[in-house]
Amino acid sequence: MSNKKKTYKIILSGGGTGGHIYPAIAIANELKLRFPDAKFLFVGAKDRMEMEKVPQAGYKIKGLWITGIERKLTLKNLAFPFKLINSLWSARQIVNKFKPDVAIGTGGFASGPLLQIAALKGIPSLIQEQNSYPGITNKLLSKKVQKICVAYNGLDRFFPKNKILKTGNPVRQDLLDIDSKRSEAIKYFGLVEGKKTLLVLGGSLGAKAINELLKRELDFLQTQQVQIIWQTGKLYYNDYKINGDIKHVQVHQFINNMDFAYAAADIIISRAGAGSVSELCIVGKPVIFVPSPYVAEDHQTKNAKAIVDENAALMIAQEDLEVDFKNKFSQLIASDERQKQLGVNIKKLALVNATKHIADEVEKLLNK
Repeated sequence: MSNKKKTYKIILSGGGTGGHIYPAIAIANELKLRFPDAKFLFVGAKDRMEMEKVPQAGYKIKGLWITGIERKLTLKNLAFPFKLINSLWSARQIVNKFKPDVAIGTGGFASGPLLQIAALKGIPSLIQEQNSYPGITNKLLSKKVQKICVAYNGLDRFFPKNKILKTGNPVRQDLLDIDSKRSEAIKYFGLVEGKKTLLVLGGSLGAKAINELLKRELDFLQTQQVQIIWQTGKLYYNDYKINGDIKHVQVHQFINNMDFAYAAADIIISRAGAGSVSELCIVGKPVIFVPSPYVAEDHQTKNAKAIVDENAALMIAQEDLEVDFKNKFSQLIASDERQKQLGVNIKKLALVNATKHIADEVEKLLNK
């Protein structure tokens, strides 16, 4: 399909959160398999987690001095125009020096200036939008890039229809066959065979509201005959680990073998970041989403709602947890039929070959 003789130069930008960084690394890894001689360069925002995560994955990264605009008037906002001008200037220098054949953006502060410059210089460009409701950066870039890879229906409300391709979000390939890992996973976590398992996830850093919910409802959950794998996140582990001596409750700061955690779970409580939602579709278990209300443009609520609208998950708004949780959870745990229905429906929404499809589109741009 392609001219593999040429040594391609591929520039990627995405960051701020794992939800933007992980897809960029997954796309780079897939392209590296196809073009082993290609040169890769990432562009991120200084002081953000991509400056650490990208080198760990084996790629070079350069940092721009850029942050987002805060909703309220702050000193940071006053500095924004200067940061933007500085970032555009730095991005121009990076692009001029690296001379990429293609530019890929997966969202986050730095992808704006980089893709803007790439597009101005006529470099074929692609953006990957993880959310059901795009951020301002990708809305602006959509007019300038050649291809937009999305994970949800209905994005022609925001993007030019002729550029959109529904590919899904890149996800970990070890999740594709979790059903076969169930008995191994139960042993790994030391769980009781035949007892329902609740998996509680707050993302890598953790979610205070979900941790507070669990602490408050532990007695209630014990009456529901469930065993619990509770991932508190790095920031909160010390506050909640005291519960580790309660029977059938295990508290983890971080879970390394997520495929085992998903395999062991019967019901999952989770935030609704785009990456988590895509993973949970592949996992195909009943989920209660508790979207973070603190995310730009309320992305997580929109992501969760897109799944709930397909009768494929439950959602409880963070402010309604005290009122709604017991009721919704006890109804779900009491009905095997409802659990099965949610699991089947969410799995129908899974797009398992996202990374390959996105790489195919990049390859087409390279061949032009």
